[in-house]
Amino acid sequence: MPATAQSHQPRRRRRTSRLLVAAATVVTAGALAAAALPASASTGADARDHGGHGKGHGRYQDVQLLSFNDLHGNLEPPAGSSGRVTEVQPDGTTKTIDAGGIEYLATHLREAREGNRYSITAAGGDMVGASPLLSGLFHDEPTIEALNKLDLDVTSVGNHEFDEGARELARLQNGGCHPTEGCYTDKEFEGADFPYLAANVLDEKTGKPLLKPYWVWKQRGVKVGFIGVTLEGTPNIVSAEGVKGLKFKDEVETINKYAKELQRQGVKSIVALIHEGGFPASSSYNYDCDSPGAGDGISGPIVDIAKNITPQVDALVTGHTHNAYVCTIPDPAGNPRMVTSASSFGRLYTDTTLTYDRATGDIARTSVKSANHVVTRDVPKAPDMTRLIDRWSTLAAPIGNRPIGYVSADIDRNGTESPLGDLIADAQFAYGKTQDPETDLALMNPGGIRAPLTYAASGAEGDGVVTYAEGFTVQPFANTVNLRDYTGAQLIQVLKEQVSGPNEASPKILQISSGLTYTLDLTKSGADRVVTDSIRLNGAPIDPTATYRVASNSFLAGGGDGFTTLGEGTNELVGADDLAAFEQYLTANSSPTAPIAPPAADRITVVQ
Repeated sequence: MPATAQSHQPRRRRRTSRLLVAAATVVTAGALAAAALPASASTGADARDHGGHGKGHGRYQDVQLLSFNDLHGNLEPPAGSSGRVTEVQPDGTTKTIDAGGIEYLATHLREAREGNRYSITAAGGDMVGASPLLSGLFHDEPTIEALNKLDLDVTSVGNHEFDEGARELARLQNGGCHPTEGCYTDKEFEGADFPYLAANVLDEKTGKPLLKPYWVWKQRGVKVGFIGVTLEGTPNIVSAEGVKGLKFKDEVETINKYAKELQRQGVKSIVALIHEGGFPASSSYNYDCDSPGAGDGISGPIVDIAKNITPQVDALVTGHTHNAYVCTIPDPAGNPRMVTSASSFGRLYTDTTLTYDRATGDIARTSVKSANHVVTRDVPKAPDMTRLIDRWSTLAAPIGNRPIGYVSADIDRNGTESPLGDLIADAQFAYGKTQDPETDLALMNPGGIRAPLTYAASGAEGDGVVTYAEGFTVQPFANTVNLRDYTGAQLIQVLKEQVSGPNEASPKILQISSGLTYTLDLTKSGADRVVTDSIRLNGAPIDPTATYRVASNSFLAGGGDGFTTLGEGTNELVGADDLAAFEQYLTANSSPTAPIAPPAADRITVVQ
């Protein structure tokens, strides 16, 4: 049985002087409506004892839970749409706000902790992986270092924590220099000060959790347990090598199991950190998720998960979908329970108040309040984070600042078919042709495109210049571009797998190279949404019996993202990494006087 950890008493809990923080912290209507806050609850220093529940303590104590998720190593402010959030105004209109950056996140969190002795900071996974060059180039050591300085207390693992396998995840937790690249500085990497929780990730040989399944925060007699899980479907969205030797169990069964174990240890206040999420009805971070009724404003996997997790769990911090929400979803007993997510890339954080009852050791669920807050960039930068970024930027600059191409405008990754998706597919198609002239087309998974290409300069390179660092941010996974043969029937099946099987509820529309066209009819259901007779390659119908040579990244070629048919290809040729292919294409097809324009994104005809 894992031992419960104590709170980080030896660690210094840093606090900054009070800062003037701009508004943009609109409280969402996710606060549970019911009984009023108990009169003896304390919002700051310990309340005096009036009921015999402990020397110098009142019966009720407010515990602040600050949380965020899906940081993905974004230490610098994210570019383009990845660095903005949408805010709904009182009159129903919306506006966008620039957000994110670890220097600002640190300031906001430190300000939020002011006056709160009972404050916990937790995260919902994907702190690392798919990271920009500043962190990704160094196997995310800079991000772990930043999170240590941020005083993160605990996080669940996410699927991206497994991008480089269990051994690398263990190194991030425990420290030590990289096994092949060694130490990046004159000091050995110390690892995370905070525990990664992986309750539903088991070692296939031992059957035991890969990392701690839970952790207990303790402060002046208050105890709050945290159980951390990632989505059960992690093996479907991570390379096979990354999850080799691991087994991923059901989220609900796992959380319920460890909630019982914590209860047996006398820990009755429990928060689940779940790297799985939902889809709110609005993209505005301050959307009233509980209007018109509890749970009506959100859909997706987290809804069924939340409805089945034992009522012993008092709140759910979620992630994975990169959406923002503060919702209440009924637990199995029919009582509302808070479920939150803070978007992604450090653009938001969630501030939740848990009222702890010293008499019962449990959370007064009817008094839980929560709100998402914008990590605005109009506050002072945290100096320690600025120094950290400067130090790692100096190491990364010789590689990251090198120009690799030129664009005439922003090339976005949004939409069913995106301009950037088309560009990357064309790049992989062109690369495939250099390896085998018989290559017919290329397919790119949308989840592998992590950021837009922006026209505005991110540094001193000048507007329109694409640097290696920017290309790395777009495609940070180090997949190879592989060629495989498929029959026409298999190719048709691949396209149908975008909207059927595991992808039926949440379609994954592949980005396609020039020459491939088809109609996607969203008024239909399942595989019928891909209109078979409309599929054309260079104007000709796909011949089910013919053989087609297809370029795709190694993740897709291995059957990732639910495209099992792609895993059945033959005559494989493994090429260079996908970023090298992208760089090669940009360099060959753009110049300062002839930059690449955003593709039209008109290869898929969408019927709605």
